[in-house]
Amino acid sequence: MKDHLHIALVYDLRDDYLAQGLDLEAVAEFDSPATIEALGNAIQALGHRLELVGNGLRLASRLASGQRWDLVFNISEGLRGRSREAQVPAILEMYGIPYTFSDPLACALTLDKAMTKRVLLSAGLPTPGFLVANSLEDLEKLDLSLPLFAKPVAEGTGKGIDANSRIDRLEQLGPVCQRLWQRFKQPVLIEQYLPGREFTAAILGTDQAAYPIGTIEVKVRQEAPTRDYGLEVKEACERFVQYVPLPAGPLRSRIEDLALQTHRLLGCRDASRVDIRLDASGEPAILEVNPLPGLHPTHSDLPMIAQSAGICYNDLIDRIIQSAIQRQVRSWQAAGRAS
Repeated sequence: MKDHLHIALVYDLRDDYLAQGLDLEAVAEFDSPATIEALGNAIQALGHRLELVGNGLRLASRLASGQRWDLVFNISEGLRGRSREAQVPAILEMYGIPYTFSDPLACALTLDKAMTKRVLLSAGLPTPGFLVANSLEDLEKLDLSLPLFAKPVAEGTGKGIDANSRIDRLEQLGPVCQRLWQRFKQPVLIEQYLPGREFTAAILGTDQAAYPIGTIEVKVRQEAPTRDYGLEVKEACERFVQYVPLPAGPLRSRIEDLALQTHRLLGCRDASRVDIRLDASGEPAILEVNPLPGLHPTHSDLPMIAQSAGICYNDLIDRIIQSAIQRQVRSWQAAGRAS
């Protein structure tokens, strides 16, 4: 594959959907102009030719008209359905166009937090006990001790997490679930609440070439509207959150080993973030996995972790691109095709 590529950037811009009448919560996972500008500048600074495409529908239209690129840098989250993050990767695979980040299977799996937890448990990796509830009748099957934590099963960016998410009394659970069912039209994930410190670890690369670059502790400030890392807190993280790089030591090693195992087990590619929290005994457990980590240069966790590890933004983007290129070259070699 060439050193200098024609790269299409595929993304969902918040402003595009707000202009269509969607509310801020519905578009919370989508990107700001600042992210697209920073990412585009980095791609061009690395010597590549950039083409801004936009969302999945625009991508499909351009592909149908015959346009092609050497690589698609995909950060599109998708809008509809529980497999929405898999839509752009699936289209690109159908057309045989290389792209960054995870494939349709990993994207669909990790968006469904309950399915992710089932896979983690099948491999012996620690994650809080849970129940998936579609109705009040399902709550009768609950076999978890208080406190609990309730959130939508297939949302990101802390959507559905607020001051009511922690359940300290069983009589709270039904009303909280009913509000979430009504608001998000999907099952509710009820987990055993973990009282310990919260971390997020970053992994770069793919399969056996994957490696951790660092971990930060997420400390929600006292003045935040909730003590948990939900949407309202994330949207104003400069005010409500302190991000503290975790120094080298046994705890960081355990966390990053879990994150790396998770990244490989779920088939994440090029980069991912793994959210981890300590239980009452101080042991780490996996909360969820993000195969399309945010790339705002100062607001998103992955670039913050990279910076704390001495990796500048442009270098981070280059590592992601190089990982995607190396994957494609290996794929061609395995198929007997010249690169």
